[in-house]
Amino acid sequence: MVPESDGPGAGSPQKWMRRRNAGKVRAMPEEIRQYRVVNKQPNSRMCLVCGLKNDHGLHASFYELENGELLAVFRPSEEHQSYPGRLHGGIVSTILDETIGRAVMINRHGELWGVTVEITVKFKHPVPLDRELRVIGRITRESRRVFEGTGELLLPDGTVAAEAQGRYLKLPLKKIADFDHEEQDWKAVVKPDDPRFVEIKARGGEE
Repeated sequence: MVPESDGPGAGSPQKWMRRRNAGKVRAMPEEIRQYRVVNKQPNSRMCLVCGLKNDHGLHASFYELENGELLAVFRPSEEHQSYPGRLHGGIVSTILDETIGRAVMINRHGELWGVTVEITVKFKHPVPLDRELRVIGRITRESRRVFEGTGELLLPDGTVAAEAQGRYLKLPLKKIADFDHEEQDWKAVVKPDDPRFVEIKARGGEE
């Protein structure tokens, strides 16, 4: 049996691109970086942010990126408005809080969860409804019991519409709530449109 070549003529274009791009962060024009998605986090049943059976929820999906950050993707609807056509500031704060708080779950397999102590949000631009929006969150400081993080809500063109910084307690789930994983449908739901790579504008101060 002839070994498969590494050249572009070997196998399908998709297989060759996966081999070529695996583990790479590729420089993009206009201060844009491309990162590989390494894991999808679970959704639940009725959570306002991630509950897939909550008719009025955001139905957000959460993706762990190779650079250690967490990406949230969601599409708000008119149930989430403040002024007509604009996302409510409380919902903006909620999705930022959830994304930063979930960052502690990366590589921890559900052992630790984040409980919000405080969060500060700065609103920069109105956020539209019925558009796919993204939030990026990360941990910036961490100790045995507490972690701090920051996050940004991005408009479709990459503009930062709101940013937040928060402080959280690290706790095992059993100390937070009586949570039955099966009853709450806590599982990662794979979808055909889940991204393999994401492009993100570099933040201020990044090279």
